[in-house]
Amino acid sequence: MKLIVAGNAAATASNIRAADSLFRLGFAAYLVEGLCDVALAWIFYLLLRPVREDLALLSAFFGLVSTATFAVCELFYLAVSLVVKDAAYLQSFTPDQRNTLAVLLLKAYSLGGGAFMAFYGVASLIRAYLMFRSGYIPKFVGVILGIAGASFVVKTFTLVLTPAYSSDILLLPMFLALVVMTVWFLVKGVDEPTAQLLL
Repeated sequence: MKLIVAGNAAATASNIRAADSLFRLGFAAYLVEGLCDVALAWIFYLLLRPVREDLALLSAFFGLVSTATFAVCELFYLAVSLVVKDAAYLQSFTPDQRNTLAVLLLKAYSLGGGAFMAFYGVASLIRAYLMFRSGYIPKFVGVILGIAGASFVVKTFTLVLTPAYSSDILLLPMFLALVVMTVWFLVKGVDEPTAQLLL
């Protein structure tokens, strides 16, 4: 079900009101993602610590900051469910004003989520370097993740400085990198001597 109707604040607000549970499910899905991101920062730190501990820790910090900044942006998303309600505390706003505010909050959520991708991009660049140098993760995995991290950084700065040139195509390398890493770690994993170093 499509909730957001481009250029129509009233229809968007009406759809969100009618599908409140679905809208909240979107936020719940983010909560799961956020929890996984925190765990992933820790896992990458453990995995890459043998290569260079200071950089592994730095990548973990960048990863956690990216999760925290995106969490703040998610509050704008959740706030929409407050604005579209017919609550007594909103009676000073007309329905049209509340509808417009709901769309504005959604736009702020979207802009904020994109504007802070650089933190995740830098974390990915550092992890890519460590993977490339590791000797126990194939170099091509590090290269793909490095391209993905650079794409995230470019996406952030184009979104801020030249929004007309901030294409979503820049997100595709990260999708590819995540697929490659997932398949590699599930099929091949990390060799036993490295696993001993992590204990």
